[in-house]
Amino acid sequence: MSRRYDVAVLGLGAMGSAALYQLAKRGAAVIGLDRFAPPHVLGSSHGETRITRQAVGEGADYVPFVTASHRIWRALEAETGETLLNACGALVMAPGHGVSSHHGKPDFVGRSISAAEGAGIVHEVLDGAEVARRFPQFLNLAGDEKAYYEPGGGYVFPERCLAAQLGRAGAAGAEIRTNCAVVGLQQDGGGVRIEMAEGTILADRAVVAAGAWTAPLLGSPFDRLLTVRRQLLHWYALADETAYGPHAPVFIWMYGTSDTEYLYGFPPLDGSIKVATEQYSTSTSADGVERRVDPSESDAMYRLRVASRLAGATPEVVQAAACVYTVTPDRGFIIDRHPAMERVLVVSACSGHGFKHSAGIGEAVAAELAGTGGMVDLTPFALARFR
Repeated sequence: MSRRYDVAVLGLGAMGSAALYQLAKRGAAVIGLDRFAPPHVLGSSHGETRITRQAVGEGADYVPFVTASHRIWRALEAETGETLLNACGALVMAPGHGVSSHHGKPDFVGRSISAAEGAGIVHEVLDGAEVARRFPQFLNLAGDEKAYYEPGGGYVFPERCLAAQLGRAGAAGAEIRTNCAVVGLQQDGGGVRIEMAEGTILADRAVVAAGAWTAPLLGSPFDRLLTVRRQLLHWYALADETAYGPHAPVFIWMYGTSDTEYLYGFPPLDGSIKVATEQYSTSTSADGVERRVDPSESDAMYRLRVASRLAGATPEVVQAAACVYTVTPDRGFIIDRHPAMERVLVVSACSGHGFKHSAGIGEAVAAELAGTGGMVDLTPFALARFR
């Protein structure tokens, strides 16, 4: 039995590393536990880049998280000398007529515009002709597209963000144990008992940010609320980068009516372009997911989504990777106390759109546990909405 901690953070991916950092900054006696050694490629926080956009079409409730994240990443850049955030601009585009949806939200472009207007976020609304003029990398536009452009959006480097937060957490006094799997936890009187193969630790409170491992660890009700989905990332060689120019944005391009008729991608890096889509039809598990990407999967992605839409992209696959989304029924977040253990705060699942919010969520979690709260209204992320 080691010393007792104020807070134990279980899982040190996007949410856990952010929470650990913010708690350590506040002077809490904290320990962070992870079954692997983050940053790693076995969860949801890898893949070189992640899109960030401040006016999120998923809902205005998320905006405080992402704006706080941008502030925190810039502060971490100043402290560490690392580049964490590239504000290259973000373009969200959908057909100009008919129905389109993204992350379960219809009229995602319109929702993004409304969020920007409500929060005073600098943005532009573009039509298909203006998109084609300014961004010639996008091919075969119909011409009547409706697009939201946010110059302050862009992408973050997830592995660097995790490493920076864990490094600063350690410097502030946090204890970090990696390659250490938690096999159980229970509320024990005035604290939480956390069981590992290596032994037991006690903490006044615990934060569970275990991503795809959350349901197996916590059981009900999370085992019926959380579904793990395998997602693929592909990098294709570019024959010519001319069309992209120096101001290429990240993009989310909805070209059909369903949540899966779209692709997203990033500006060229090292002669290749990273693109991906999402699937919600096949479930998997954290330990059972197929991590190898079959070449046929990259071939299909290129043929069906990339070849006719992105200038210069070739079928040559530079690399490919699999990650996992842990998805709730409404594709929103869960940030709430465990219904049977009020000293356990569950953070995640984030349904595939969480990384841009993670640093801000870590700050909000630290404030919540410190009893100062009020930074962000966490009510929209409560478990009660599923009852």
